[in-house]
Amino acid sequence: MDIVVFGAGGRAGRQAVAEASRRGHRVTAVVRRGHHDQAGVRVVTGDVTDAASIAAAAAGHDAAISAAVDVTAPPNEFFTASARALDAGLTKAGVRRLVVVGISSILPGASGAPLMEQPGFPTEYQVFALGHLAGLDELRKSELDWAYVAPAGNFDHDGTPSGRYRFADHGDMSSLITYADFAVALLDEIEAPRHHRATASVRS
Repeated sequence: MDIVVFGAGGRAGRQAVAEASRRGHRVTAVVRRGHHDQAGVRVVTGDVTDAASIAAAAAGHDAAISAAVDVTAPPNEFFTASARALDAGLTKAGVRRLVVVGISSILPGASGAPLMEQPGFPTEYQVFALGHLAGLDELRKSELDWAYVAPAGNFDHDGTPSGRYRFADHGDMSSLITYADFAVALLDEIEAPRHHRATASVRS
């Protein structure tokens, strides 16, 4: 397949590019600035909040992954703008399948309430979580064939990849998954989509 990865310079994006390349797909890595040093990968500069930029980068591809984030922008503005731009840009490019990297804090915990509403959730992360939620709400309006995939808890920065993952019934902040294992889940969603729009959380 021809897969375009937005936010390819970040930790999740880089691992998605690596996993897609490992599986033999042709990959275009979209970065805002700088470079991407993975061999055999086409690198382009693009803006995930600009529909025209997305359409240009995605033209001729079969599917897209968005792992993009901009920590310098207000989260609500960035995630809503990127969701709208992805919808418009990918539609213009004729790319139907989109997998978006999400976060667990907006997903329901064991009680049924979102993790960000449960006692002990760090208040400093509330704005970022609400921005993600606003972006997901925009995505739910899209006619693309999309999936929102989030770690059940958080990313394990120092763990050893296992090459495996499983879907969790609910979010759990104590759950950890490596970026490499998370990328396996992203590419499985690209290769064998379940054709639904539900959110999903994964863990090792």
